[in-house]
Amino acid sequence: MKNPYLMYSDGQGGIFEDMSLYSVGRTGWDALPVPEEEWIELPDGGNLYELPGRKGIGIDVETGEMRLCDKGWAVAAFIPPAHTGLYLAAYETLEDAPTLPLFCYTAAGWLNDKFYVPAVRIERDIRQECSGYDEEKIKQGVEVLTHAYPHNRLVKHLAENCALEYNCPAARNYFLGRWECPIPTSPACNANCIGCISFQPEDETIVSPQDRLQFMPTAAEIVEFTVPHLETAEYPIVSFGQGCEGEPLLMWETICESITEIRKHTQKGCININTNGSKPDAVEKMMQAGLNSIRVSLNSARADLYTKYYRPNNYQFEDIVESLRVVRKYDGWASINYFVFPGMTDCIEEFEALCELISTTGLNMIQWRSFNIDPDWYLGKMGVTETGDFLGIKQMMDLIHEQFPDVKFGYFNPPIERMKNFDVDFAH
Repeated sequence: MKNPYLMYSDGQGGIFEDMSLYSVGRTGWDALPVPEEEWIELPDGGNLYELPGRKGIGIDVETGEMRLCDKGWAVAAFIPPAHTGLYLAAYETLEDAPTLPLFCYTAAGWLNDKFYVPAVRIERDIRQECSGYDEEKIKQGVEVLTHAYPHNRLVKHLAENCALEYNCPAARNYFLGRWECPIPTSPACNANCIGCISFQPEDETIVSPQDRLQFMPTAAEIVEFTVPHLETAEYPIVSFGQGCEGEPLLMWETICESITEIRKHTQKGCININTNGSKPDAVEKMMQAGLNSIRVSLNSARADLYTKYYRPNNYQFEDIVESLRVVRKYDGWASINYFVFPGMTDCIEEFEALCELISTTGLNMIQWRSFNIDPDWYLGKMGVTETGDFLGIKQMMDLIHEQFPDVKFGYFNPPIERMKNFDVDFAH
C-alpha cells in the first residue's frame, strides 16, 4: 500500500480526492507523514467531516514538499467505538474559522476507492458495532420496557432522550436487552470540563451535543429496571455515570443504597461506575456495598494538565489517584478512560506520568479514547504552544504493554466474565 490521497470538501456536502497531494497527519501543532502501516480502512460506522475555515495540508506528489490544498475545506474522520485514532487531521485554520463541535478529528485519505484513517482497533468486543443495531427492534424494546415501567423516570429518560434522540449506543443496547445498561443519576457536577458534552456556558463558542439529566432518580427507580437486566442479559453490566449527566459521585448515597438493594435480588453481572473519581471516601463506601468496577476519565496523567481541563471544584488530582487505589484495595477492577490527543498523550512527560499512575494504583485497564474536541481550541484553552518530543500513539501503547504486561487495553467496561478471562469472554 502507498499513502492515500488528501480529500477536500466543496462546502456543499461533496467530498473529493486531490490526487496531487498525499494525506498527512497531525500531532500537537505539527503536520507530518503517517507511516504506511498505520493506515487502515475507515471502519464501518465511521464518518467524514468537513472542517469549515480550514485548508488541508498534504505532501505534493511530485515535489515531496508539504503545502496547502487550494480546493475547498479540509476533511477529517470520526472513527467509531472500539478504535483509537493515531493522528489528527492536518490543516491550517483561517482567521474567523468557527470552533469545531465536540467530535474527534482523525486524519483521513482516499486510495483505490476506499477511505483510510490512521487508527488501530483497540477492542475486540462488538457491543457498539454499527451493524449490530436493528432500529425496529430498538423501537420495539422501547415500547415493551416503557410499558413495563410506566412510572420510572429513568427508563423514560433512557428511551426518549438517550436511545431515540441521541442514539446512545449503551441505551440502545439496554432496549435490545443486552450487555451494558446505562444508569444516569446526577444532574449536578463538581467539575467544569472544557469539553463537557452535557453543559456549556452560554457565551462559549461550542454547544453541548446533548442535554443533561434534569432530576435525581431514587434508588427504587434504579433497582426496578437494573435487576431484571442483570438477571437476563448476556454479559450483563449496569453502569452509573453517563454522558447525559453530571458527576455520579455527588449522588453516592443513592448509588450505595441502589447497589445494596440490587445485590439483595441478584449476584449476577457487573456493577460499574464511570466517574471523575473525585470522592475516594464515597468510592470506598460503594465498594463496601458491592461495586465491582470503576472507570475514571482523564485527559492527562499530569496533575497540571488535568486541572486545566477539568477545572475541579473541591477536589484535586490526588483524589482520583486515591479512588483508583481504593478500588484495587477491595480487589475491584480499575480502568481509566484516557482521552487520546496525538502530540500530548504520547509526549515523553505524559508517558512517564502514565507509568507512575499505573505503578501507584495497580490499574487494570486503559480505555484508549480518541479525544472529542477541536484540536486548536483545546490547545489554546490549555495554553500549549509547544508539545515537545513525542513517541507516537502506537509506539506509546507498545511501550506501556512492554512495561506493564498485565494492564489490559480496550474501549469498553468489561463484564465480570471478561475480567476473569480477558482475551476470551466478551460479546462477539
